[in-house]
Amino acid sequence: MADTIQTIKRKELFGHPVGLYVLFFTEMWERFSYYGMRAILVLYLVTETTENNPGLGWTNLEALKLYGWYTMLVYVASIPGGIIADRVLGQKKAVIVGAILLVIGHSILAIEELWAFYTGLGFIISGVGMLKPNISTMVGGLYSKGDIRRDKGFTIFYIGINIGAFLSSLIVGYVGEVYGWHYGFGLAGICMLLGLVQFLFGQKHLKGVGEYLGKSENVEDRESLKRPLTKIEKDRVIVLILSFLMVIVFFGAFEQAGGLMNIFAKDNTDRILMGWEVPASWFQSVNAFFIITLGAVVANFWAKRKLKGKEASSLFKMIMGLIIMGIGFLFMTAATAQFHESGSAAMYWLILAYLFHTVGELSLSPVSLSFVTKLAPAKYASLMMGLYFATTGLGNKVAGLLGESASQFGEYKVFTGIALFCILFGLLIWVFLKKLKALTHGAEDDERKIAN
Repeated sequence: MADTIQTIKRKELFGHPVGLYVLFFTEMWERFSYYGMRAILVLYLVTETTENNPGLGWTNLEALKLYGWYTMLVYVASIPGGIIADRVLGQKKAVIVGAILLVIGHSILAIEELWAFYTGLGFIISGVGMLKPNISTMVGGLYSKGDIRRDKGFTIFYIGINIGAFLSSLIVGYVGEVYGWHYGFGLAGICMLLGLVQFLFGQKHLKGVGEYLGKSENVEDRESLKRPLTKIEKDRVIVLILSFLMVIVFFGAFEQAGGLMNIFAKDNTDRILMGWEVPASWFQSVNAFFIITLGAVVANFWAKRKLKGKEASSLFKMIMGLIIMGIGFLFMTAATAQFHESGSAAMYWLILAYLFHTVGELSLSPVSLSFVTKLAPAKYASLMMGLYFATTGLGNKVAGLLGESASQFGEYKVFTGIALFCILFGLLIWVFLKKLKALTHGAEDDERKIAN
């Protein structure tokens, strides 16, 4: 597929293929639906059944358990989603199937019945599994080997993700908390439908990207499905899998946002601003806001560092992202200490924590997506992306377990423990950076030679 990609002349906008923006808006609406539902899920579960806007009346522990399992399965489903794309459908058709499943799932959640709640979650898990790894792989397919724009392209794509997350936390969060949880769930479904329609109308800009290799006009593409992996390809798979350990640790910490930090904002934070109480779900938008405003800044910092010949490999960026994430949790330690002293924590602690989490995320998450597309063998492109998202799912499960442990150890110890572990684990990987880079066999060496 690589040769085909290079021979197709693509129309560009702002220095990138127009197809990037088709994928940008598709993923924006998909993430609007997902993060909108995520912003109110735990709050819906723990709200008492007797309130004006009744929830399910679960305990915090029960809600965090479901949250952990659900967010893990959403991303673990990317493995079968990747296999189906690599072996049967191709990435483009898999994205369409996933979008349809998501529209169905979010629509079912609008029904106020317990069976509909579990059924809707099942459809969403399947839909994200089909869409998420394949649309991300398609982004990489828009760029030829060694193109320095690839990492920037993934950052632009990632900004689209977070525009959706930012708007959904405010809009779906407000609708869910004020007008009714199921109205919020239904709104998420309508927006996913917009994403599907937009993707279908943008097909002309995605020619040669996301097609099933078994039906490719390129003989080399078809043959790549049959031949065994080379020694270099095997080494690159190994370093990808090792890098996924950082992803698990990172998202085990980062996903406290929808669980323990969400509950901390609701129960322990002084949310009064000029006489008005800020909805707890709105704090979910802070991370997305920082990504939208800082995404280009962080991407340009790393690009300029690479062009100057300084250490700016994907692995180094991921290490830095993990360490910065850990530092951010020290603000949650301070917030918990303030709560214990005065009975409430100031909102600025959460804002500072999300700021550091965002810089860490921008250094790790879009970079790791790009890293997968650089190193993954063509015939396993979607599977490796699926494994990446599965590791984020395992991180989500770890996040749920850590959130549950707060009932035993307390939030102060949990937040502090997360901070220290992220920092120390990042430093440990740094020690082995040179050896890990050797396993990539120069996959990123050509990038400095291609100008923007």
